[in-house]
Amino acid sequence: MTIDSALVGRLLAAQFPQWAELPLTLVEQAGSDHIIHRLGETMSVRLPRSDWADGEATKQHTWLRQLAPRLPLPVPEPLGLGTPGCGYQWNWSVTRWLDGTTATVEGLTDPNLTARQLAEFLRALHEIPPAGELVPGAHPELVRAPLTDRDKATRAAIEAVAGVFDAAAMTEVWDNALRAPAWEREPVWCHGDFHTGNLLTVDGRLSAVIDFGGVGMGDPACDLVIAYTLLSATTRPVFRSVLGPDDATWTRGMGWALATGLNAYTSHAATDPHVARQTTRQLTEVLTEHTAS
Repeated sequence: MTIDSALVGRLLAAQFPQWAELPLTLVEQAGSDHIIHRLGETMSVRLPRSDWADGEATKQHTWLRQLAPRLPLPVPEPLGLGTPGCGYQWNWSVTRWLDGTTATVEGLTDPNLTARQLAEFLRALHEIPPAGELVPGAHPELVRAPLTDRDKATRAAIEAVAGVFDAAAMTEVWDNALRAPAWEREPVWCHGDFHTGNLLTVDGRLSAVIDFGGVGMGDPACDLVIAYTLLSATTRPVFRSVLGPDDATWTRGMGWALATGLNAYTSHAATDPHVARQTTRQLTEVLTEHTAS
């Protein structure tokens, strides 16, 4: 079905009539998983496009209120959890609007400050006491599944891109990540999808972290992908020093960055120039780090 402003208006009128008269504005390029409308000046409405994103609204509504006070950057503030209706089949959410533009390497005014902010945010998130139960909702594979679950697909992707990237070096990165000791301590809170598209900036400085649809408890290495999507060889040492991961976690983090970059590159780079540029940079930065180590 078409998820347009008319549908959003009907859902609001039925479930949140106090907001139904506020203007709705479609947010362009809101990502592949959701349709987002700005609601008035201070709120946003986020609706899943497919079954893949089902469960994210409930998960974020449940947990963000508990996580937000402990985090050094703003995150979406849940205001309302919508349910299926008006022919629409998934749960959806109303949150506080966060100003900012999507983070880009070129747009950062102080990359070293950004590296410190990213590390401080992750350190704060990873240090929040774990919940007493598994986090409900979508995408447990983003934080709890071991890297070995990605082995077959990652090796196939390495072979597929051998004419574009250094396959031997990528295989070394992957083998090192699989050989690194696994995370055997208590699972920690992880964002689960910590990349440039889920970071906002104002005047070139980080202003918010968004999209906690993959939030859960697991191996913190999954959040280190950001070291290769937004940082560089000159700023990664700052990030690593402030965050303080052990060597095994850092090595697994390189594996996560390689696997996720390859997955996106082989799936979308041929048809999406933006994804091609982003994933090429991600994979190149992984190989740069590997060469330097």
